[in-house]
Amino acid sequence: MTHTFLLFCLVFLLPTESCRTLCQAASKSKEKVSAKPHGACDGVCVDNSHCSQPCPPDTSGNMGFLCRRNKWHKITDTCQTLTASNIFEEDLSTVPSFGSTVYSKEYVKKSETIADKLMQKCPQDLSCVIKNIQRSPRIPGNIAVIVQLLHNISTMLSTDVDEAKMQSYSIMANHILDSKSISNWTFIPEKNSSCVLLHSVNSFARKLLINKYPIDISDVFIHTMCTSITGDTKGKNLTFSMRVNDTGSRVTGRVLISRDEAQKVRSPSQVVSIAFPTLGAILEASLLENVTVNGLVLSVILPKELKRISLVFEKIQNSEDRRTQCVGWHSLESRWDQHACQMIQETSQQAVCKCRPSKLFTSFSILMSPHTLRSPILTYITYIGLGVSICSLILCLSIEALVWSRVTKTEISYLRHLCIANVAATLLMADAWFIVASFLSGPRTHHNGCVAATFFVHFFYLAVFFWMLAKALLILYGILIVFHTLPKSVLVASLFSVGYGCPLVIAVITVAATEPGKGYLRPEACWLNWNMTKALLAFVVPALTIVVVNLITVTLVIVKTRRATIGSSMFQEVRAIVRISKNIAILTPLLGLTWGFGIATVIDDSSLVFHILFSLLNAFQVSSNPSDQVKSERIWKELL
Repeated sequence: MTHTFLLFCLVFLLPTESCRTLCQAASKSKEKVSAKPHGACDGVCVDNSHCSQPCPPDTSGNMGFLCRRNKWHKITDTCQTLTASNIFEEDLSTVPSFGSTVYSKEYVKKSETIADKLMQKCPQDLSCVIKNIQRSPRIPGNIAVIVQLLHNISTMLSTDVDEAKMQSYSIMANHILDSKSISNWTFIPEKNSSCVLLHSVNSFARKLLINKYPIDISDVFIHTMCTSITGDTKGKNLTFSMRVNDTGSRVTGRVLISRDEAQKVRSPSQVVSIAFPTLGAILEASLLENVTVNGLVLSVILPKELKRISLVFEKIQNSEDRRTQCVGWHSLESRWDQHACQMIQETSQQAVCKCRPSKLFTSFSILMSPHTLRSPILTYITYIGLGVSICSLILCLSIEALVWSRVTKTEISYLRHLCIANVAATLLMADAWFIVASFLSGPRTHHNGCVAATFFVHFFYLAVFFWMLAKALLILYGILIVFHTLPKSVLVASLFSVGYGCPLVIAVITVAATEPGKGYLRPEACWLNWNMTKALLAFVVPALTIVVVNLITVTLVIVKTRRATIGSSMFQEVRAIVRISKNIAILTPLLGLTWGFGIATVIDDSSLVFHILFSLLNAFQVSSNPSDQVKSERIWKELL
């Protein structure tokens, strides 16, 4: 009976043990090494404290944790299974267990050993490590080993690279470019590993040589094309179509070399282009950048005669409410740079960029801004208000022309109406150029026209503000200077110098300082640049300064009109309050104080309410000018 029971238990446990073995084997083949549970480190978790734990069995290295909000979070991981002793073996199941004393600084030594053995064992095609690399889990330590191996290979090989070597190199890079490995790049201690990989692949591809036929090496996460080009070539079109993740959706990218550019090639040369669908996300994750790559990363290696190429990027995320920027990867500073490319055309599905390849810029892509563009309701408010404003401005100038001789009999009334007429005229011109600039924005094919439109929009809007400043200074002149008056000709000359001279100087200096470096315009619109050169400050700083000065002027007006009512009856006090309220209501738009709401709109993630209020107040700023002219007569009589 006892033997029967033992036999039954043995039969029952055997399948369970087999299942346990399979589960252990499956867990070893997972793409990531799971982090220790929160609080697994020894000692109390105090904010900003660190701890280290050994890697799981059969892996060498350790994991570093940082305490945040009383919980341990993994920040580094050097766990690896690949070493110089097992990467050439047929089966990784015999990997010896290592202690926790192997640190990331040893990667260089181990990788150099692997590269040396690789050149000894299979120098012809570099294929003797491919099988075990493909079997290895994509854990941070293994990724670092493979990155260093690829870097050493590209450095050690001084001869031409043939298709077989490029094929093996591509397979090794493809393994760590897998979309499943993106999160593990964040735990590699050397944060520039992704930059090293990109530089290594480009350096290796630069040595690629065509024998007879074009080369086309396609892997899931890296695709290399190499073709020849001569002076009589009718241009080249290299098209890539790749998956960016595990889904079936694909995005395309194209490298276009025009016929005019191809004719610059004096002798038969070759063009190499490499496409990466996941490298943009890997760069973003490993470098902790706040930008999002929204297309393929395209590397191009061209003959030295070719200075410009066109790149077409299909967007990974189709969005019309986010800005897109054409950029090149700065190989020395390890960052995306807008100076390398220029946006030519953009739709909700794709972007066309014209780029300048060089030793510094070999890889290119498009970025999606993390901030959304303005709401459609703001666009409707702006253009409806713009139409009403233009009609009101024309009516205002017409009224001024009809009644000019009657309302300018005195010196002060002449100067006041001179300011009003020039505010209306400059704002009308600014609105007209704003409409012109809106038609030139977006697909910017007319760069010179866009520069001209931006200059005039900048100049005339500044002129509006400076004429409002001139009006405020005229009020202050009437309040503060009582016993001394200046000749009319001097006052007129001073007003025109302030109204047109100051904005002209600012606008000319801005375009002269920024346009030679292509930093005058925004990539997505005909308006002053902000990200590259901060040219927008040439409008914001003068405008807000004038708003402050005009606010002080309104305050002085309130004080003056209030003083006259001191000691008066309650009825007179109420009339004074009503009169002051009317003065504020009239002077606020006339002196441009509504532009002060613009401060809230430049703050990231500010409420849409501020944007709508700002658009409403300023789009309809002068729509009531004709009626305000009559009302403002009383203010001047009270003050002067």
